[in-house]
Amino acid sequence: MDILENLIARAKANKQRIVLPEAEEERTIKAADRALADALADIILIGNPAKIQQQVEAFNLTNISKATIIDPENNPKSEEYAQLLAELRKKKGMTIEQARELVKNPLYLGCLIIKNGDADGQISGALSTTGDTLRPALQIIKCAPGITCVSGAMLLITQQHQYGEDGVVVMSDVAVTPVPTAEQLAQFAYCTAETAKSVAGITDPRVAMLSFSTKGSASHEVVDKVVEATRLAHEHYPELKVDGELQADAALVPSVAEKKAKDSEIAGRANVLIVPNLEVGNIGYKLAQRLGNAIAVGPILQGIARPVNDLSRGCSIDDIYYMVAITACQAQAAK
Repeated sequence: MDILENLIARAKANKQRIVLPEAEEERTIKAADRALADALADIILIGNPAKIQQQVEAFNLTNISKATIIDPENNPKSEEYAQLLAELRKKKGMTIEQARELVKNPLYLGCLIIKNGDADGQISGALSTTGDTLRPALQIIKCAPGITCVSGAMLLITQQHQYGEDGVVVMSDVAVTPVPTAEQLAQFAYCTAETAKSVAGITDPRVAMLSFSTKGSASHEVVDKVVEATRLAHEHYPELKVDGELQADAALVPSVAEKKAKDSEIAGRANVLIVPNLEVGNIGYKLAQRLGNAIAVGPILQGIARPVNDLSRGCSIDDIYYMVAITACQAQAAK
C-alpha cells in the first residue's frame, strides 16, 4: 500500500467532519461527491442550496445528498455563532453587529463551526487566497498550545526509496513565513514531525535542520540562526529527534553523512527537512517535483489548533480529494 492509499485508508477508518466552504465551486463539489461516495469523511458544504442543487444536476452528482448543507444566509445557528465570534474578538473591539455580518462569510462560518465543536477541519483556497483562509482560522481557532506561528509542509513522494522514509520526505516551511526566526524554525521542526506522523504515517520522524553548512563547515549569520534553532528545538522538545546544521546531502545520503557528520544520529537518515526560509522551501520542492519527478502533496498547514488547510486556486479535483483525507488524518491526531 503506497502512502496515498494508506492516507485514504486511515481517513476512512475514523471518519471526521470536514467543512468545504466553497461548495458552489465546480471542482470542490465534484471532489465532495467523490469523497462521499468513498465514505472518506462526513462532508459539510457551505453555500446556497439552490446553487448547489444546480451543480448536482449539471454534473450528475449522486452523493451530495449525504452531505450536510449549510446556507450562510439562512442558518438557524447564525446567532449562536455570532455570539461566539463576538466573545472571541471582543478584546479587538468587535461588536455583535459586525459578528453577525461575518458569520455570513463561508470561511468565517466554517471556522466557527469547528470552534463550536460541530466539525473537525476545513479546506478552502480553490477560490480564496491563503490570507483569506488563514485570517479566520487564526482569529477563531488560533494556534495549537505552545505554538505561535503557522507553517506549511509538503509531502515529497519519490521513487528514490533509499532516501527519507522509503522515498517519502516531509519538508517545511514551503508556504507561510518568508524569513522565520530561530524560535519559529524550532516550532516548524516540532510541527512538521507531528505532520509526518499524522499525515505521512511516519512513526519515527527524524528531523534535519538544513543549511549550506554542515556542522560548522561554513560561518555566516544565517548558519548561526539554524544552529540556534536546533538548540531551541532540543530545549523545547526534548523528545524530538533533530539535528543540524546539515546540508541536504548530509541529511539524506548515508555515505555523505559518514564523511560530513559521522557522529550524527540524524544525518543520512532524515525524513523531515526544515529549510531556513520560505524562498528555499518553495524553490526546493518545485525543483524536486519538476526535475526529480517527485509527487508533491500540499502545502499542509500546521500549527493551528484544529486543521484548516489551503488549496491552490489552480487545484484539481484530486488535490481537493486528497486534502480531505489529509485534513481528516490531522483531525484524528488533534483529538
